[in-house]
Amino acid sequence: MRFSKTTLVLAVLSVVIFAFSTASYADDVTDYIKEALQYYKDGQYSDAVDSLNFAEQMIQQKKSTGLEAFLPGPLKGWTAEAATSQAASSAMLGGGITAERQYSKGDSSIQIQIMADSPMLQGVLMMMSNPMFATANGGKMKRIRKQKAIVKFNPSTKEGDIQIVVANRFLVSIEGNGITNKNLKDYAKAIDYKKMSTLP
Repeated sequence: MRFSKTTLVLAVLSVVIFAFSTASYADDVTDYIKEALQYYKDGQYSDAVDSLNFAEQMIQQKKSTGLEAFLPGPLKGWTAEAATSQAASSAMLGGGITAERQYSKGDSSIQIQIMADSPMLQGVLMMMSNPMFATANGGKMKRIRKQKAIVKFNPSTKEGDIQIVVANRFLVSIEGNGITNKNLKDYAKAIDYKKMSTLP
């Protein structure tokens, strides 16, 4: 038995609405999905796409807020700004969500950024699969809390960064200025990668 494309789209949208409703997600996300379904039935396809994009954006925002919990508190002697997060729809920059936090101690500063579903992830995975790429510009392959990491540090400028891929889904970036290599690694070790890998 064959179904038309229109029938399949309507069926998928109906299943999505039912799934959200039974999970008690009666919020703006389900409202936009229902709105998109109605626009689709009325033949207003551009409006249907806009409503689905709004729904996607809101779901991404919920996910990005969850990432903020993995940004560690300031280490001893350091201060930290409030964590922030943002989400981009698949129509913008390929999608992805980001959470970040700034840390400081005198003239020293460190920024931690956690990205999920980011187009940048594939590039870092490629480097990690081939150490020659990772070490080409001064990076070194290391293990930090059982995670593969690319570590770069310049002792003369006191600048460095660490890139870590978690569960092939999350990209953790720690960058610092006016710091020691130990400062950089201490912040990298302060993140709970094991728990992060279990995120849905």
